[in-house]
Amino acid sequence: MNQTSMIETWRRLLDPAKSWVLFEQGTCVILMEPAGELAQQATTLLREYGPVVGGTPAGDFDIIDLDDAPGWAVTGHHPDILTYVDPSEVDNEEDFVVGLYGRGKRDQDGHDLTVIHVEDKRAV
Repeated sequence: MNQTSMIETWRRLLDPAKSWVLFEQGTCVILMEPAGELAQQATTLLREYGPVVGGTPAGDFDIIDLDDAPGWAVTGHHPDILTYVDPSEVDNEEDFVVGLYGRGKRDQDGHDLTVIHVEDKRAV
């Protein structure tokens, strides 16, 4: 999935009033209290809550079947960090497989921390 499609998917999925930051592998950090430099705020959250640590809450995940887009959102131990998984990315659509794949994408984003889009909805 290309970056433009990923951005448009998150725009369909999220509240249009929310500010959010998208990372390279599809992890979105929703900023409930956006302040200052949004990319930095999201990077700080993802650095702490993105990497997977087995046997801890950082290794946990849940799957959300999406109504407004094909695919799934994979959650982790921070409620405002979600990772999008497109059906084309997985051969097996079982929740466990999708969850592991999404968790892996979140882990990679949590280490790489490459921002590809900032959606700033603060009043100007």
